[in-house]
Amino acid sequence: MNQKVYDLINTQINKELYSAYLYMQIADFYADEGLDGYANYYMIQAAEERDHALIFRKYILENGQKPELLAIDQPDKSYESGDYMTPLKDALAHEEYVTSLINAIYAAAEEENDYRAKQFLKWFIDEQMEEEDNANDMIAKMKVFGADKSGLFALNKEYATRVYTTPSPLAAN
Repeated sequence: MNQKVYDLINTQINKELYSAYLYMQIADFYADEGLDGYANYYMIQAAEERDHALIFRKYILENGQKPELLAIDQPDKSYESGDYMTPLKDALAHEEYVTSLINAIYAAAEEENDYRAKQFLKWFIDEQMEEEDNANDMIAKMKVFGADKSGLFALNKEYATRVYTTPSPLAAN
């Protein structure tokens, strides 16, 4: 495995675990606000991010390398009671950041002619497009319905129905 690609993928394990921490923090905010549906959505999001870390770890191991687990930073966000939009915007900004990280790994794999890594990263590229779409959708819905209590109630109820699904790269085993 190319060292540059290895280093970026290994660092991505840490970034995905940080993402899980961030989404747990957002879930806790919404839970404290009485929006258990939003809390459910972000706890599932946290589980997905943890799974992404496990997928990257598995890839490193399958390529004869040893993952190096790094310290996970504490999320640096805080939210004001009643401000339901800011966490959604932070989540979108974070997903855009993660997309840039995945793109950087892909670019390194392309530069190093690491075709296996490029194929592996295809799933993450598609996943990030979905993550950004979902984050944008949540913001759009909050803008339209969030100021109305019955609209917010309906959104909260919608997000309470989200269920966890094991990502396909992990489900295959």
